[in-house]
Amino acid sequence: MKNSLTYFFKASIFTFLLFQIFFWNNSVNAQETEAPKIGLVLSGGGAKGFAHIGVLKVIDSLGIKIDYVAGTSMGAIIGSLYASGYSGQQLEDLFNTVDFDELINDEFPREAKSFYERESEEKYAINLPFDNFKIKLPSGLSRGQNVYNLLYQLMLPVNEVRDFEKLPIPFFCMATNIETGESLILDKGRLAEAVTASGALPSIFQPVTIGDKILIDGGVTNNFPIEELKAKGMDIIIGVDVQDDLRDREALKTAPEILLQINNFRTINAMKDKASMADIYIKPDIANFSVLSFDEGEDIIANGEAAAQDNIDALNKIRISQSDTVNRPYLKIIDSIKIESIDIDGNERYTRAYLLGKLKLRGNETVSYEDFKERINNIIATNNFETFRYQLEPADSVNKYRLKGRIKESEATTFLKLGIHYDDLYKSAILANLTKKRLLLDNDIASLDIILGDNSRFNFDYFIDKGFYVSLGIKSRFNQFDKKINPQLALEESSPLLDNLNKIDVSLQDFTNQIYIQTLFRKDFSLRIGAEHKRLKITSETLLSENQEDDFIFENTDYFSVFGKLKYDSYSHPIFPKSGAYFSGDFHWYLNASDFISGFEPFSIAKADLGYAFSFSKKVALKTETSGGFRIGEASTTTLDFALGGYANNFINNFYNFYGYDFVDITGDSFVKACFTLDYEWLKNHHITLAANYANVENGLFETGNWLTSPDYTGYALGYSLETFIGPLEAKYTYSPDTGEDYWFFNLGFWF
Repeated sequence: MKNSLTYFFKASIFTFLLFQIFFWNNSVNAQETEAPKIGLVLSGGGAKGFAHIGVLKVIDSLGIKIDYVAGTSMGAIIGSLYASGYSGQQLEDLFNTVDFDELINDEFPREAKSFYERESEEKYAINLPFDNFKIKLPSGLSRGQNVYNLLYQLMLPVNEVRDFEKLPIPFFCMATNIETGESLILDKGRLAEAVTASGALPSIFQPVTIGDKILIDGGVTNNFPIEELKAKGMDIIIGVDVQDDLRDREALKTAPEILLQINNFRTINAMKDKASMADIYIKPDIANFSVLSFDEGEDIIANGEAAAQDNIDALNKIRISQSDTVNRPYLKIIDSIKIESIDIDGNERYTRAYLLGKLKLRGNETVSYEDFKERINNIIATNNFETFRYQLEPADSVNKYRLKGRIKESEATTFLKLGIHYDDLYKSAILANLTKKRLLLDNDIASLDIILGDNSRFNFDYFIDKGFYVSLGIKSRFNQFDKKINPQLALEESSPLLDNLNKIDVSLQDFTNQIYIQTLFRKDFSLRIGAEHKRLKITSETLLSENQEDDFIFENTDYFSVFGKLKYDSYSHPIFPKSGAYFSGDFHWYLNASDFISGFEPFSIAKADLGYAFSFSKKVALKTETSGGFRIGEASTTTLDFALGGYANNFINNFYNFYGYDFVDITGDSFVKACFTLDYEWLKNHHITLAANYANVENGLFETGNWLTSPDYTGYALGYSLETFIGPLEAKYTYSPDTGEDYWFFNLGFWF
C-alpha cells in the first residue's frame, strides 16, 4: 500500500511538471507571435502639418493598425481626428473644403453680424482696444472660435468620450502652461477644447483656458512627444516630423515666421535626439512651404505621401507583423441636430434674453449644423465676448441635444478705430473713431467718427441692442462736399437761371439727426420707425446774392419728418457679393420745414432698392440691382429730389450711383433704375468687373407711365478692384452712349 501511494505521488508530480512545461512553451510561443504595439507621433508645423495626412493615407493603404496616437499643434489636430475614426483619405477630402483664411482669421460670415455691426465693421481698417487712454494689442489675431466650431462638429461621433484612451484609437496631445512654462499632457476632458489649446500658436491664436490653466501651443515646449508615447507601452513608433529647419533672412518675412524661428532654436536641437528614438522616422520635404501655406495643402499632402513611400519597406514590415489588416470606414459627419434646451453661464453683464436673441435658437428646434455654427458666431461677431465654448450633451432621442455653453465676456469696452479713404466726391479723408460699449447699459454701444480731410464730417451713433426685441437707436451725421451739379436739383423748374446754366459749383452741407426704434424679423430683416430732423444748406459761388458779395443760397432749411425703413441683407460681401439678396424700403413723411421755404406743404418720398447676387462658379458672380422712388405731394422743394450719377457707396439723401454720368447729373422727383454687374475674381481678392445700368428719370414719371418705356439714360463701366486690409482699391472707366462722355472713378479704402 505504501509503495502504491509513493508511486502515485511521483506520477502526479511528473504529470504536473509536464503540464507546466507544455503551458510555458505555449505561453512563450504566444508572446513571440503577439503583434507589436504601434505608436504614431505627429509633430506641429502649422500648414506643413498637412503632410501628416499624406502619411496617414499610405498607412491606411497598407492596412496598418495604429495602437496609440500622440501629437502637438497641427499634429494634434490631424492626430485627434484620425484617432476619432477618420481615415487619411477622408481627412484630405475634408480639408480641401475648408476656407483656412476664414478659419484662422475668425472671419465670420457677414450674415452672422447684426446690422449695426456690419455698418460699423465695414469702414475701419484698424480696430484696437483703448481702455484708460492706452492702446492694448490683442493676445492673438484670432480667438479660435471658428477652429473650435469645426473641430467640435467633426468630433461629434466621439462627443461623449472624456478619457482619450477610450477613443477608437487612444490619443493624447501636448500643450504649454503659459504662466509656468510647464509642458502638459492632455489626455482627458473635452477633445475639441484640448486640441484647440494644443494648436493655439502664439500671436496667431489667443490662449485657451481649461480649468484654472491658461494654455498655448504645445510646440513651445514639446513639439514631438515621442518619450511620452513610449511610456504608453509602444513597441514600435512611427514619427512624422514637419517642423521647420532654421531659415535664412530671405524666408523670415512675417511675424509668425519670426516667432516660429525663435521657438525652433530649441525644438530643432531637441529633435536631434528625438528623431533617433523613432523606429520609423518620416521627414517630408516641406522646406518650400511656411506655417501659413494653407492654400498649398494639396502639394503638402502629396509631399507627405511621397515621404511615406520612401519608407514603404519599413512600413510593410509592420504590416507583416500584424495578423489582420485594418479597413477604416468613411465616418459619417452629423449634419443636423435638434436642440432640446439651452443653458449658458459666464454672462454677467449681458442678459440671457440678449444671448438668446443673438443665438436665434429656441428649444426643440432642428437646425442644420452649418446653421448652428452661424448662430454661435452671431454671439462672437458682436465682439462683446472672447470665446463661447459649448457642449452638446445627448438627450433621450437620436441627434437631440442639450446645449450647454460657457461664455467669456470681453474685458475691453473702449476701442480706437482708424480708416483712410479717397474717392472722387469726398476726396481725401482720414477717419478716427472712438467706440464705447456698455456706456450706460450692459447692451448698449456708442460710436463717434471724426473724419478729417478735404470735406470734414462726423457721425455719432448710440444703439441699445436687444436683438429680436425692440432696440433703441440715436444717429447724428454731418456731411458736406463741393461739386458741380445739375442746377435743377437746387432750382425750381420755373427759375429763369436754368436757361443759362448747365452746371453750377455748389457747397452742400447736410446735418441729420434721428431717433428710432428697431426690431428684427427672422434672419437679416430689420424694421426701423423713427423721427428725423434734417438741416440742409446749399450755397454757390457761381451765382452771387443780391448784394453781390455773399454766396448765393439755394437752400437753408430745417426739415422735420417721421420715417420707416424696412431692410433685408444677406449679401455675402458688401461690395463683391457672390450670393445673397438685398432689399431696402424707405418712406419719409416731411411734416414741417423752417421759414426759408415759403408756403411749405407736407410731402412724402418713397424709395426702394432690391438686389440679388449669385455665382456661376467660384470665380464668376453676377449682381443684379433695381431701384425706384417717387415723391408724393406738391413740390415745396427740389433739393430732396432724386439725383443720379457717379460712383460712391456712402451717398446721402436721395443720391444714387449711375455709370456713364458725373455726380448729380440726372435729377427728377421720380426714377427707376436697373444695374447688372459681372464680377470675375481671377485671383484671390482681385476683381475685374463689367457693369451696365439703365434708368428713366423725370418729374411725375409714374404718372406719365414713362417708367415702362425704353430707358432714357444708359451707361457702362469696366473696372478693376483689389481688396486690401484698408478696403477696396478700385478704378472704373465709365461711358454713356447717350452723351458720348466718359469718366474715370477712383476709390481707395472702406467707404465712410
